[in-house]
Amino acid sequence: MSLNEPRGIRMVQGYFNEKPEDAHVKLREAMLCGEVLPPPEIPTLDLECADFPGRGGDEVANSLRRDGVAVVQFDRILSNAAFLSFGRMLGEPMPESHPTVASYVESDVILNLIAKHDDTADVSLQPFARTFLSVHSEGSGRPVAEQPRYIVLMCCEPGDDATSAQTALVSMAEVAARLSDREVEILSQTRYLRNPAGPNICRTEGGRTVFSFRDFMADTLEWTSTCEDAGPEEVNDAIRSLLAAVYQGDTAAGVHWRRGMMVLIDNTHYFHARTSRSMNAVTRRRHLKRLRIVTSSRR
Repeated sequence: MSLNEPRGIRMVQGYFNEKPEDAHVKLREAMLCGEVLPPPEIPTLDLECADFPGRGGDEVANSLRRDGVAVVQFDRILSNAAFLSFGRMLGEPMPESHPTVASYVESDVILNLIAKHDDTADVSLQPFARTFLSVHSEGSGRPVAEQPRYIVLMCCEPGDDATSAQTALVSMAEVAARLSDREVEILSQTRYLRNPAGPNICRTEGGRTVFSFRDFMADTLEWTSTCEDAGPEEVNDAIRSLLAAVYQGDTAAGVHWRRGMMVLIDNTHYFHARTSRSMNAVTRRRHLKRLRIVTSSRR
């Protein structure tokens, strides 16, 4: 037993590395590297920028809280002031403090996601690159109180092809429904090893199964589990089943970005990802503005 292990609780540690034959590898390729995903099946709210968020802000917030995602089409791009004002209606915008993204940040909390790089192994630069981003919940390794509840994205420029570099949405409820009770039991007692204060991979919140998880792809996922009757292989099998459930793309949605479109994601309802960007010559770079919001219940 390690010095950090609670007395009376048996902890198992291990690591997960994906294999080329794992089901999720081909499913991930299909979802994020070529398919055009259908748009979210929720009504788009058409609003004018004038007086927003004073006019229309409550309607958007209510839609987000009801459905776990909201899509708004404005008549033009929101100003940073209006974007921030609406973000503060939802909670507290999180600072974008990583030094590698400093040149993309405005007002300390607005991150400009501009497609400027090709392939890169630097995780901090991948949001600005051509390659896809794997399915994840935002801040999955952080303590729950420090994870963003909402991600707010505003489209300033969709790029040459609105169906390239789509923001993909995967319902956590649908993922949970694809897992067995035993797999949920194991994942609810398993967390990342490197984040001792982080949450378990899944938990119950508000009567729903909520995930804190990222597809590590070729990188090693080191984990620790307090599921006493589960050995390392059974834990790895549960992680493998979760990845396959995440990438069963028949229910995934993809945002078809348009200038002035705002999409809001509840981080406890949906995973998100990004499909790969077209390799064709680029004349207009995709540009989204992002806010990450922590709610008062998480401070």
